[in-house]
Amino acid sequence: MEFDVLFASVPTADLSRSAAWYAALFGRPPDIIPNESEQMWRVTDGAWLYVIDEPDRAGTTTVSIAVASLAEATATLEARDLSIVSSETVGEAGRKAWLVDPDGNSIALIEVN
Repeated sequence: MEFDVLFASVPTADLSRSAAWYAALFGRPPDIIPNESEQMWRVTDGAWLYVIDEPDRAGTTTVSIAVASLAEATATLEARDLSIVSSETVGEAGRKAWLVDPDGNSIALIEVN
């Protein structure tokens, strides 16, 4: 079995507020707005993250995104006024930095050695 595309959802209680935050995270507006309750960003060729209006589930998600340079990524995000809440070395595998969106969903940026 082969998988072609990944769609990961992030539930939010306030789609407008969260969409602005994710636009800052990705450095651009959403790539697709399929309907009034979803906004989508293409992360890689086969991976999409979509923010969805689901107040009952808001704040319950963790998404991890691999980056080539964690130092560059965190500096870029801090320049966009997004705060890194913590960072850590993960054994010999790499390093990880955490952000939290306005609803409390966790976004981990990972640099793999």
